[in-house]
Amino acid sequence: MASVASTYARAFADVVLRNHLDADRSIAELRTIASLLSESAELRRVWENPAIPAEQKRRVLDVIAERDGISKQTRNLVAVLIDHRRVHFLEPIIRQLEKELDARLGFAEAQIISARLLDDAEKREFEMQVEKLTGKKVRAHYEQDEALLGGAMLRLGSTIYDGSVKGQLERLKEAISS
Repeated sequence: MASVASTYARAFADVVLRNHLDADRSIAELRTIASLLSESAELRRVWENPAIPAEQKRRVLDVIAERDGISKQTRNLVAVLIDHRRVHFLEPIIRQLEKELDARLGFAEAQIISARLLDDAEKREFEMQVEKLTGKKVRAHYEQDEALLGGAMLRLGSTIYDGSVKGQLERLKEAISS
């Protein structure tokens, strides 16, 4: 499954960058279609049914694309997935596409978990610090976890930077016990 998702994600990333498309908009369009697909069992049955001619499936797609303002390139990707009976891979393709575009555009994905909600100035400060650390632009996702007691944790890929009070207390406990 990963190789299927990677193959389509790399190919679509090439299309997005070659045609100077808005990467965020392209992903949002794919998410719109994925959402429709997950919410509608009827749509899934139509697109995944090998007895229904591909032309009819693409007509349904065209109505959706026109109604929701989906770009030609995004529509074409979904049409290829429908034609090759790979539409059920749409969600993993979107996730892989996000990673592929982030890598190519020089973004680092950061998850910031704080003990309390951060205001906009604090978020900007965090993002500037992460940019200094990674040398890349940052896409930050924020969460709140009161169990941290204070401070924050930063996850960059598989690396975790723990500046939380809870983490400090746990490290202190380990140091005392050893």
